[in-house]
Amino acid sequence: MNLPNKLTMLRVFMIPFFVIFMLCPLQIPYNNLIALAIFASASFTDYLDGHIARKYHLITNFGKFMDPLADKLLVVSAMVCLVKLGELAAWIVIIIICREFTISAFRLIAAENQIVIAASYWGKSKTVCQMAMVILLLLDLPGMFFHVLTQIAIYAALVLTIVSLVDYIYKNRAVLKEQS
Repeated sequence: MNLPNKLTMLRVFMIPFFVIFMLCPLQIPYNNLIALAIFASASFTDYLDGHIARKYHLITNFGKFMDPLADKLLVVSAMVCLVKLGELAAWIVIIIICREFTISAFRLIAAENQIVIAASYWGKSKTVCQMAMVILLLLDLPGMFFHVLTQIAIYAALVLTIVSLVDYIYKNRAVLKEQS
């Protein structure tokens, strides 16, 4: 397993620790800051694994499949925790999760036909925006400016989620036609 794929797996491994610090019933000092640090570090591994894979030509089919899955697991875990804590509306998370399941199913159908669908520009932008949204929600900074910025991030993530779904389906519609 090459370094980018190890970083992807590290991101998956960090998720339970993030969730523990987000939802731990015990009042651990600074648990929210520890959760934020874990999430931000895991998010950074997404950038790092992609950068290393492209720079050193270490792109693999495993990475093309697992990297977006690791991102989904990380972001969805965070959003579910934020819903539980009353920081994010459930309907937004449901739309995002539906998109993620749809794209995952789409990728499985493509894989049956020996087609690997890598992340697109819109999909990457959606992921970055969702990660930024989670970080802003975790920071929970006071003041109207940060409240408005966080709300913009939430709705930008929602819009990019929908746009990236439409983009994936449109660009890969031949995969669905082969299933007819």
